[in-house]
Amino acid sequence: MKRKTTQKEAMRDVFRQLDRPLGIEEILKAGRERVPALNLATVYRNVKLFLEEGWLVRFNHPTLGTLYERTGKDHHHHFYCRICERVFELPGCALNEKQATPEGFVTESHEIFLSGVCMSCSSHVLEGQCEV
Repeated sequence: MKRKTTQKEAMRDVFRQLDRPLGIEEILKAGRERVPALNLATVYRNVKLFLEEGWLVRFNHPTLGTLYERTGKDHHHHFYCRICERVFELPGCALNEKQATPEGFVTESHEIFLSGVCMSCSSHVLEGQCEV
């Protein structure tokens, strides 16, 4: 029987509500808004459990390092905003693997990371509220 804890449910809620890839510190910060007593060890323990259950998947971002997101989503890529430092999911895939793969090579998987300024931050830049 699996234990259902307040901290574990708070962490699941964080992933459901934010619905984007998250790092450990982001999970901790958002989780503490729901359960102030949440600590780093509990976050690591539950992330490990979620990975083992197949509820989360881990990937490595070239700037932010290890991130986690919920499984069961269609193939997608990621956009990193250098101002707010969030990672957003980009639906679909524009890469044609057959054209991108050199002759004689076999592509087994791929990941594309775009970076720049997200819509929210770019509107603040245009309004003069922050600098690029």
